Amino acid sequence: MAEEKKEELKKESKKEAKAKKKDKTEQLEKELEEKNNQMLRLAAEYDNFRKRSQREKDAIYGETKAQLIGELLAVADNFERALANENGTAEDLHKGFEMISKQFDEILAKNGAEKFGEAGEEFDPNIHSGVMHVEDDSLGENVIAEVFSKGYRLGDRIIRHAVVKVAN
Repeated sequence: MAEEKKEELKKESKKEAKAKKKDKTEQLEKELEEKNNQMLRLAAEYDNFRKRSQREKDAIYGETKAQLIGELLAVADNFERALANENGTAEDLHKGFEMISKQFDEILAKNGAEKFGEAGEEFDPNIHSGVMHVEDDSLGENVIAEVFSKGYRLGDRIIRHAVVKVAN
């Protein structure tokens, strides 16, 4: 009889061990499912964030572009007015173009662009494009003798290099 009780106890402890294993497995499966759901929600949130950021970036780009074009249209209007004026003298036309040029420079400056490249400045190959060379004793070494087209930069970014003639 004692052996029967031992056998019975063994069977019960095996059943208990199986039940514990089953409970532990169910608990781990539940935790895994929760973690998977968290991961899916996080991935969906990130995807939504990425799409929203791209939409905002596109909207800002479009608005900025439209604003700049709107400002440049005022310059275009002034060019049309100057060209339509048939009664003006050459001096008046020159003065009008100077005013338009000033207006254009103001728009560029307002939008953060700045001109560079003046005769007499030191030549810097990072921002100037030297297309000609001239020997001139009145100018120093590596000095800009003539500017063919001004350079423009936006902050640290060079938009266009200044095209220049370099002395010596």
